[in-house]
This record gives sequence, C-alpha cells and structure tokens, in this order.
Amino acid sequence: MFRSALTRVSHVAKASLLETSSRIPAATASRSMSKHSTETDAEFDARYEAYFSRPDIDGWEVRKAMNDLCGMDLVPEPKIIVAALNACRRCNDYALAVRFIEAIKDKCGAKQKEIYPYVLQEIQPTLAQLGISTPEEMGYDKPELALESVYDQ
Repeated sequence: MFRSALTRVSHVAKASLLETSSRIPAATASRSMSKHSTETDAEFDARYEAYFSRPDIDGWEVRKAMNDLCGMDLVPEPKIIVAALNACRRCNDYALAVRFIEAIKDKCGAKQKEIYPYVLQEIQPTLAQLGISTPEEMGYDKPELALESVYDQ
C-alpha cells in the first residue's frame, strides 16, 4: 500500500517537473559556446610558475598541471619547466621529473633539433642542482631490446 502511494507521488512529481521545464523560453536555455581567453603569455607563465612554486603542492597536483600542459599546443617556457622540476623535488618524485623532460622533448615535434637543445641549455643549472639526468644521459632515447632491422644490411 505504502509502495503504491510513493509510486503515484513520484509519477506526479516527474510530470510536474517535465511540464515546467518545457515552458522555459529558448533564449534562457541557450549557452555561450565561445570562450575567449584574455590571458597574455606572461600571465600564463606566471600562473603556472606560481602553481608549481607552492610549498604545499602534492604529487597529484603536480601530475595534473603537467598533464594540462602536455595537452596544450605549446612548449612550456624554461621558467615553468624549472618550477615543475623543483615541485617534483619537493614531492620526492625523480621519475616524474624525467618523464616530464621526455614529454617536453616530445612536445617540440618537428622542431626538436632547434627547441629541445635550447630548453636543455636553459634548465641545465637546475638539473645539475637537483641531480636529475636527462633521458639521453640515462640512455632512454634508444630502445634497449630493439632488434636490428632486416633492411639495414
């Protein structure tokens, strides 16, 4: 008996909600599909540098910001990379620092021979200070177990 009464009440409530939602004018139901960013490059750099420089940042937040940067169509400025490497050190995550450098190398794309050496040159003092090796120094740029190509004879 109680179940049937609740079922009837829920049907009435759903019907009244559907009636009121169908009466909303189309102008108020629309939303803006365009978002114009007014942030300059300097403000963008300062925002990420400040984010990575927070003393209470944890590993998840570092990974989240790095993932956001890797998802953008840009190569981060060296000052952002230095702040990210210092954040990795505060979180005691050496592997994340090396993987971030690998991601930066990958982000350089077709201009890797021009951009990546510049980035390494700019962040080299920080790498030396923190004791971080580059993927090339560790041999990660060459596959370990690769077979010789049959076409290289």
